[in-house]
Amino acid sequence: MYKTLLKRSAVYAAGLIAASTLAASAWAGFSTSGTQLLDGNGNNFIMRGANHAHTWYTGETSSITNIANLGANTIRVVLSNGHQWNRNSESDVANIISLCKANKVICVLEVHDATGGGEESAAGTIAQAASYWVDIKGALQGQEDYVIINIANEPVGNNQPASKWVNEHIAAIQTLRNAGLTHTLMIDAANWGQDWEEIMLADASQVAAADSLNNIMFSVHMYQVYQNRSKIENYVSSFLNNHNLPLIVGEFGADHQGEFVDADSIMAVAEQYGIGYLGWSWSGNGSCCTALDMSNNFNPNSLTSWGDRLFNGVNGIKQTAQTASVYGGGSTTSSSSSSSSSSSSTGGSSSSSSSSSSSSSSSSSSSSGSGMCVEMCKWYQDAPRPLCQNQTTGWGWENSQSCIGRTTCENQNSGNGGVIEVCDGTSSSSSSSSSSSSSSSSSSSTSSTSSSSTSSSSSSSSSSSSSSGSTGGNCAGVNVYPNWTARDWSGGAYNHANAGDQMVYQNTLYLANWYTRSVPGSDASWSTLGACN
Repeated sequence: MYKTLLKRSAVYAAGLIAASTLAASAWAGFSTSGTQLLDGNGNNFIMRGANHAHTWYTGETSSITNIANLGANTIRVVLSNGHQWNRNSESDVANIISLCKANKVICVLEVHDATGGGEESAAGTIAQAASYWVDIKGALQGQEDYVIINIANEPVGNNQPASKWVNEHIAAIQTLRNAGLTHTLMIDAANWGQDWEEIMLADASQVAAADSLNNIMFSVHMYQVYQNRSKIENYVSSFLNNHNLPLIVGEFGADHQGEFVDADSIMAVAEQYGIGYLGWSWSGNGSCCTALDMSNNFNPNSLTSWGDRLFNGVNGIKQTAQTASVYGGGSTTSSSSSSSSSSSSTGGSSSSSSSSSSSSSSSSSSSSGSGMCVEMCKWYQDAPRPLCQNQTTGWGWENSQSCIGRTTCENQNSGNGGVIEVCDGTSSSSSSSSSSSSSSSSSSSTSSTSSSSTSSSSSSSSSSSSSSGSTGGNCAGVNVYPNWTARDWSGGAYNHANAGDQMVYQNTLYLANWYTRSVPGSDASWSTLGACN
């Protein structure tokens, strides 16, 4: 609409003033400058908020108010273009935007039907998502100060060519711009949003360059690919330094399908680098993923442990969110400790809850018989994790690795895990298994409400080359450091050792006591088995 009017005005010499007025209107709204997202007043805006599955729970519109009342400045709203689920009409979207404005939150709108494109047979296309935005532009135009268009949720699955992610997004950007939509556009990463193949990390600038308005931002979804601070910080710092474009963590949780996600570090890194984050999701996840619910049955007075962590914890929403200045809130020009446009990787930095002390293991250890025994946490189906020394609840960061509080470990659903004793890589029976059970929220009648990052890749698995059968000083066939035995993701690089894996370093055989990336023998995550013979 704006571009059409502007072209007509430019024809008439007497209409130059009107044309300039229209041009200003066309450029109103969110914009980008380097790594910063600027609101309509030109102030830096850092998203802090939650995802809400509106398209599957259209009767839960009070969730907008409830999420806002907990301190969020942004809500990412799940919509459908009708390809997989019931289409959200233009009037429905207009109502959602009105609710966001009434509650002084920024509305990020996304089409969910394209999730997993190229791998998921039911998925729609990025082009179909773009057409939907054009179809409902009547609800969008004039709302540039309050709405960001997330073109398609996780629209490229695993093992797809990079050209698919690049070319289809470029075409979608051009479709939206040609239709007169001038909003900031958000692009989700490949690999169901997790970008473990680093397609977005490599090619984001190419996509952004296709926008005539230079108004593109990018979103990575962090689930079990991101299990430690180093991985998280390396991705964020590399993206910002390589592309000088805005980045947010558009989805994340503390657990995904029983696998650990380092939510504490995600939030700490986001605060350090001045980027946004949006947790998944308010309520209504399917049976696979109820741990991702922030509230029980959409009740704001019944937060889950994940919801309480996100809203009320260190680096959480209440502590860090600032209302967009278009609503009269303050700017966020100084909320992070380092400028996002010039931030560099500091691989050894720790989260705000980390301890700077001790070179010993964060788990208590003892010597028993011929080997070392360490108390650790068996976290659902994951490999044993270190217990924190300096906190009893939640996930922490001690001695350059993630750890879990004893109480949190003990409070898992009965039978899922607990505190165990690991002696030379073998675990004894659980010393404390929780009897408390978490209250699950109402799950969707279909699997569609599970986290949008339900990628088909498998959990971390150790390489068969770890030669766990080796004993004593027999090093034949054992991986030599730094040739790691395990990887964080089925398609990822081998980058660590799991509990029970063996490695050789400087002609000595070592056994990993838990998940570790340290040099064999350098800390308590390793037991020495003897010199190679």
